Amino acid sequence: MPDTNPTVWLTLQAHNPAVLIDYLVGTFGFDLVARHGEGETVEHAELLWPEGSGGVMLGAYKPEGHWTREPGTAGGYVVTSDPDRLYERVLAAGADIIVKINETPYGSREFVVRDPEGNLWAFGTYTGAPRGGHPS
Repeated sequence: MPDTNPTVWLTLQAHNPAVLIDYLVGTFGFDLVARHGEGETVEHAELLWPEGSGGVMLGAYKPEGHWTREPGTAGGYVVTSDPDRLYERVLAAGADIIVKINETPYGSREFVVRDPEGNLWAFGTYTGAPRGGHPS
């Protein structure tokens, strides 16, 4: 695990953030590192990906808020060193698989899952283009 906190966060809002937290931890293996709120109320939570430096911040959907997005409309890509093992884990958890594990034309082994709020999550081996790379 990296020694520094993430500097880029995926931010989500959820109709039922407690359920989404349990899903992200139990199904995908995120680590819950912070949760603020009483009981089932989640004002703010932070989850870290155990294989890298990425994180997710989430909380309850508040349509009147200044930083609001409709739940279930986000998508994220998470790099994993062992997509086959993770795929078996999400299958065993009964996840909603949108794209089965496959090899992509850009060299990734990956799959796509829909979470209980409707967000799409791709997990794969593609780590992105190197810094200084140029689009073709």
